[in-house]
Amino acid sequence: MATNKVTFGLEKVHIAFVDETVKDKLAWKTPIAIPGAVRWTPEAQGEASTFYADNTAYFVITSNNGYNGELEMALVPDAVLAEMLGWEIDSNGMLVEISNAVPKKFALLGQVQGDAKNRRFAYYDCQAARPAKERKTKAEAVEVATDLLSIAVSPVEIGGKMLVKGDLELNETNAEAYNTFFTTVYTPTFTPAGGGA
Repeated sequence: MATNKVTFGLEKVHIAFVDETVKDKLAWKTPIAIPGAVRWTPEAQGEASTFYADNTAYFVITSNNGYNGELEMALVPDAVLAEMLGWEIDSNGMLVEISNAVPKKFALLGQVQGDAKNRRFAYYDCQAARPAKERKTKAEAVEVATDLLSIAVSPVEIGGKMLVKGDLELNETNAEAYNTFFTTVYTPTFTPAGGGA
């Protein structure tokens, strides 16, 4: 099967909130599709540590502290913002920002296109800050005001490993996992060392 030379284009963004009713393991609610993806710009977080011996960099290790990024969307629905940020919607449908609200963790799912096939991604432990949105008067040309969410992605333990994110492309053996990627949050499966059961 062909492999990608390049990837481009962001689409199919989904949010899956952590299901707090499930005890003893990390679980997510059904992913919610959020149309209007503009960009997702994760920046790696972590520091490199170098140990010098024999007059050289003898051992170098880099910590993986996840990502900080910006997710720009055309418009995040009020119900999603309310659950994500701990805000409330009143009896008249007004989205109300609560100063002492506790944000809720979620998985961020999406897809980028490739020249050969699409690539789907999952960031497992995300938390958003209040969105920034510029309000400007309408001039000769209409400029769309987008929602800009600052998101922190942290490592989280899943299946005995500290995971941050995963990328999945369709191949000859993973059609079920690929096709249900936006139905439930996919968690990795690993073949035991030596290929045994």
